[in-house]
Amino acid sequence: MEDVLLLVGVIQVIVVVLSIFAGLLCFKLILKLKNIEEKRRYSVWKDLLFVLLLFGIGEIVGILDAFNIMREISFLRHIIPSFLLIFLIIAMVKQIDLARSIENE
Repeated sequence: MEDVLLLVGVIQVIVVVLSIFAGLLCFKLILKLKNIEEKRRYSVWKDLLFVLLLFGIGEIVGILDAFNIMREISFLRHIIPSFLLIFLIIAMVKQIDLARSIENE
C-alpha cells in the first residue's frame, strides 16, 4: 500500500510541474496580446489560468495526502474540483458568448 501511495505522490508531483509549465505558456500568451480586440477575444484564457491554478492547488493537496504530510486537509480534494468545474463552466459560457458576438459582426 505504501508503494502505491508513493507512486501516486510522484505522479501528482509530475502533474503539478506540467501544470506550472502550462500556466507559464498561458501567461506568456496573455502578455503577447497586442490590441484591445485580441485581449477581448482571449479573455477566456485568464479564466482558464485561474482554473489551472485551482487544479495545481488540488494536486498539491493530493501530494500532501499521498505522502502522509497533512492528511487533515484531504477533504479539500473533494471541494476544489467543484470550484474548478464552476469556473471552467463560466469560462466556456464566456467563450460561447464571445464566439456568437464575433459571428454576428
